[in-house]
Amino acid sequence: MSDYTAPLNDIRLALKVAGGMEQLCDTGAFGELSMELADAVLEEAGKFARDVVAPLNRVGDTQGVRLADDRVKMPDGFAEAYRQYVEGGWMGVACDPEQGGQGLPLLLANAVDEMVISACMAFALAPTLTHGAVEALQAHATDEQKRIYLTRLISGEWTGTMNLTEPQAGSDVGALTSKAVPRGDGSYAITGGKIFITYGEHEMSGNIVHLVLARLPDAPPGTRGISLFIVPKYLPDADGKPGKRNDLRCVGLEEKLGIHGSPTCVMAYGENEGAIGFLLGEENRGMACMFTMMNNVRLNVGLEGVAIGERAYQQALAYAQERRQGKPLGQQHADVPMVPIITHPDVRRMLLRMRALVQAARGVCYANAAAIDLARKSPDDAARARAQARADLLTPIAKGWSTDIGVEVASLGIQVHGGMGYIEETGAAQHFRDARIAPIYEGTNGIQAMDLVSRKVPMQGGAVIGDFIAEIRETAAACENANRAELQTIGTELARATDAWEAATRWLLERAADAPNDCLAGATPYLELSGLVSGGFFMAKNALAGAAGATVQDEAAVATALFYARNILPGALGLVTPVTAGADALYALDESQLAP
Repeated sequence: MSDYTAPLNDIRLALKVAGGMEQLCDTGAFGELSMELADAVLEEAGKFARDVVAPLNRVGDTQGVRLADDRVKMPDGFAEAYRQYVEGGWMGVACDPEQGGQGLPLLLANAVDEMVISACMAFALAPTLTHGAVEALQAHATDEQKRIYLTRLISGEWTGTMNLTEPQAGSDVGALTSKAVPRGDGSYAITGGKIFITYGEHEMSGNIVHLVLARLPDAPPGTRGISLFIVPKYLPDADGKPGKRNDLRCVGLEEKLGIHGSPTCVMAYGENEGAIGFLLGEENRGMACMFTMMNNVRLNVGLEGVAIGERAYQQALAYAQERRQGKPLGQQHADVPMVPIITHPDVRRMLLRMRALVQAARGVCYANAAAIDLARKSPDDAARARAQARADLLTPIAKGWSTDIGVEVASLGIQVHGGMGYIEETGAAQHFRDARIAPIYEGTNGIQAMDLVSRKVPMQGGAVIGDFIAEIRETAAACENANRAELQTIGTELARATDAWEAATRWLLERAADAPNDCLAGATPYLELSGLVSGGFFMAKNALAGAAGATVQDEAAVATALFYARNILPGALGLVTPVTAGADALYALDESQLAP
């Protein structure tokens, strides 16, 4: 099993091209941010991911987590690595300096996160959920709540969780039944059970801040009657020091396909006097508060697809360079030695597909993060509004398409290993098992597709996606007009794929009001189509940047983008038919006909 090496050249390219890091530096909104500072952060993060976190990946998978006496035993090394993570200040890279953060862009923080996730996804899930809790508290907490909780979450001294799911509710959050009853002193008694709570119990941090959705007495039905509460594991005193243990506990750990080193907890609240919670935001506005957290986490989940794909690619590449099997065509003589499988065309095809898909998905995710940064920090009001609209559009694509890519790339990694990929000893299967949760996390990819076609595509009457398509066409034209054959091919293929995306988009916009079921029926292929073209856009930009350079890495950017254009992007044309097929075929069989 190969070690992990941070792909710093590819990350730098994505920061510059897809993320527009220089533009963020020019805003002056991020203190002393410069490309040199960003590079120093990347170098140190890469070392930390490689030397401290990556060795945990196999340990976490084989040891897993254990529950005993309401306490979770973490795999060997996790607690020490988390201590070093906190000491390094990695939790607060993009947080407000006034609250203990470093004030750097989310774009740069996401590059750091990618490396930590690649190194060990099970470990990285603890800070991922804490980042989301920080977002929710920054947006909705009172000053006193911020004083008690926010700085400790930003430092990593405490960790955070997100408590939505209940056994009877699943994705239908409006069906939850957890209750919150006022206690007469400004706090609430929380009762109920939650499932699938990532890092709901552990002892790596001094406290765990649970953000819990529950219903107040006489609350309206459905999602309109849900409120959000801060429910700490240990109740802090006036100085923020953890005190009495709250009435909550982990009553079970889920046995999962992957991410064995991450405790996925069944949580019970208020089995005795009631867990003490504190309202976050307004009554019956819990979903709005939670979505502040969830939108942040959705981008991080998209990064999980990129990160696991990168790790699977690195391992497959190393194996293909070492494994000898077969001889060159026409040289089957006994004295001709077997060659590394990387020389065989089909293995090369798989490796290049893995590499290209990861780079394309990285571009989508980094562009999403940069749009969020500009929406928050651009000095121009109109620019902030445009950036927010772009971020809204890209979020379901980044989450949905990138996580699907992660699963595909991890599966290809097993295929490159052949039979050895199916053997746990090599570690290739772990990447597939770990990656498979990401299309389900934080709103399944089907929900992301529905969000894209029903909410994001119709934004401003289709003007938001129209602007994005126009921008892609400009890049395609720049490639077609370049004085280099590879760029011209990339431009032509990108233009053809964009035509397909635009045609499918127009069909959806025309039917959104009168035939919503037809739109929803084509939502998932439309998400894939959107990802393929968006990824192709950033690969084309990579190629333009590479063609302007003179290094080996620059030429690799052009060659990888050309492979994407010739071998992956044409798939966009075949997706128009399933996008526009309508819903009739989905209901052509009744339930009795579906049965065996």
